[in-house]
Amino acid sequence: MNVSPSGFYKWQTSLPSEQERRKAKVVERILYHFHDTDQRYGSPKITQMLWKEDIQISERTVFKYMKELGLRSCTSRKFKVQTTDSNHDLPIAPNLLNQQFKVLQPNKVWVADITYIPCREGRLYLASVMDLCTREIVGWKLYDRMTKELVIDALEAAYKAKKPKKKKLIHHSDRGSQYASHEYRDKLKTYGMRMSMSRKGNCYDNACIESFHSILKKELIYCTKFKTKQQAYDAIFSYIEFFYNRKRIHSSIGYVSPVQFAAQFKRAA
Repeated sequence: MNVSPSGFYKWQTSLPSEQERRKAKVVERILYHFHDTDQRYGSPKITQMLWKEDIQISERTVFKYMKELGLRSCTSRKFKVQTTDSNHDLPIAPNLLNQQFKVLQPNKVWVADITYIPCREGRLYLASVMDLCTREIVGWKLYDRMTKELVIDALEAAYKAKKPKKKKLIHHSDRGSQYASHEYRDKLKTYGMRMSMSRKGNCYDNACIESFHSILKKELIYCTKFKTKQQAYDAIFSYIEFFYNRKRIHSSIGYVSPVQFAAQFKRAA
């Protein structure tokens, strides 16, 4: 083989180094996780996913690589519509939860809230119920009016899905008229749930479910302009049932999804 020493050296030095090959592998996995989550994961969560694949890398390096690739998780403007009507004469329940957000078992504490969903065809309101232990959205409904039927139907969906034991579960919400209504109270009594409500004007008392709605808006709602109510429903269904509950990792439950975390309790039973 007639190869000059200079040609051989040029060929040898043109081969990718071990460091370059490793970076290429990491970049490939970063791109996969970024697009697999519809551009919702930033460097902290992608770092966690790489660690699960036994790729030892710092969050700082992942951030650097993502910046080089021009990858940025979806962010949005903030737009808030008032969804709590606490100006009423209905009875108010005591604050049994009292910001005790660390719950050790599923079906012990559920938290509920309503949020506004913009849509060109008309306003929509989402009522959600979260299990505070697993962070799973156990029930939800999307209607075009913010009525007591909205929250009652979301509660019914949660109860049918989980069937918690009577007198074992605390249900916490804000002081909104929908949750304070006689019909909602009667439904909680039927299910054997103890009612808890936030203090007046204190959003931190229901921080976990409000955080979920904030994440939903950042990762889906404000990244998408819904033309029809059906489009909004389909997108929210897919986000909650397939992404948030079953796929999205949460730092508060050890970087697994709510469904994966809940499964640990079923195996231990």
